[in-house]
Amino acid sequence: MSFREIAVTVRCVNRASAEFSKIQTDAEALATRVKSLGAAIAGLGATGTAIGHIAHQFGLLNDQQARVFNSAMMVVTVMGMFMRTIWGVAVAQKVYAAACAFATIVQNSLNISFAMFLALTGVGIVAIAAAAAAMWSFANSMNAATSSVKSFNEATAEMPSRTRSIQRAGEAELYRQGVE
Repeated sequence: MSFREIAVTVRCVNRASAEFSKIQTDAEALATRVKSLGAAIAGLGATGTAIGHIAHQFGLLNDQQARVFNSAMMVVTVMGMFMRTIWGVAVAQKVYAAACAFATIVQNSLNISFAMFLALTGVGIVAIAAAAAAMWSFANSMNAATSSVKSFNEATAEMPSRTRSIQRAGEAELYRQGVE
């Protein structure tokens, strides 16, 4: 291995290390936010459980309603506590990754549909312009044909009735002399 190859390898590792550090920082920030959210949810569940107990003590909830409400709040507390664990953070990161993948698919679909819209709009405009050019060309051809027919009809009307349209050399002189 030469010094140049070593230098290239070190440069690549240094560039990759910086990107890996960014990914690590992002993952740690996400883990911190998930744990913080888990603590808030666990606190919300514990507060709900306490409120349910107080509501039962004051007679706002009967025994069955209090039991259902407190069970639901305990589930919320457990979910919040789970989010604070490593497993909870891992699940949250998987859900986040799936949401990002879904958002990427949706964004790509929107980009494709927008590109198709632009392409079809462009093709539509080109098709309209081509149709207009073809109609103009057809109209010009028809005008030229009509003019040609008019000229032919006028020329035919001026000719004597016994004249052929194609004459041989010297034939006109014979007609003037009266020989047929």
